[in-house]
Amino acid sequence: MGRILPPAAVTPLLGVLYREPAVLERALAALAPVLGRPALTSPVWPFTDTAYYDAEMGPGLLRRFVSFAQADPGLLAAWKLATNALEDELAAGKPGRVINLDPGYLDGSKLVLATTKNLAHRLYLAQGIYAELTLTYRSGQWQKLPWTFPDYGGGRYFSFFGVVRERHLLSRRPPDR
Repeated sequence: MGRILPPAAVTPLLGVLYREPAVLERALAALAPVLGRPALTSPVWPFTDTAYYDAEMGPGLLRRFVSFAQADPGLLAAWKLATNALEDELAAGKPGRVINLDPGYLDGSKLVLATTKNLAHRLYLAQGIYAELTLTYRSGQWQKLPWTFPDYGGGRYFSFFGVVRERHLLSRRPPDR
């Protein structure tokens, strides 16, 4: 029988789609009690890989990622519940969402995202939240999977994910003596 050990800490990662920078700032401030202060923020990229969100959020969306201090991966469902509630709060009185917040985490070997949608490749966590293995890190590079979202698997974000991964691994090393 295997010995039950606590999970290794992971680096929380928030994928964000938005149009107005002020909405992103409000969201990050509101999420500080849940995720903490941002550790790293990616460049801003135009979100052009799909028009999936255009009907709800309008055209001209921007993509950004934010990482945070290490945390317990068991909190992933709580992060998703908090981001869903915040999306609703920020959209109050508007016809659709003004921001899309996708929490997940990254460690040395993978990037995992939380979702409310149950598909064959997603594992149930709690309270209607599932986890999806979105990318793996093998042979020195990020690898997409058959279900990886086109923008995540296209390579554009791999450099930023690599920086977050390196910081994650460095923080796991014991200090030099």
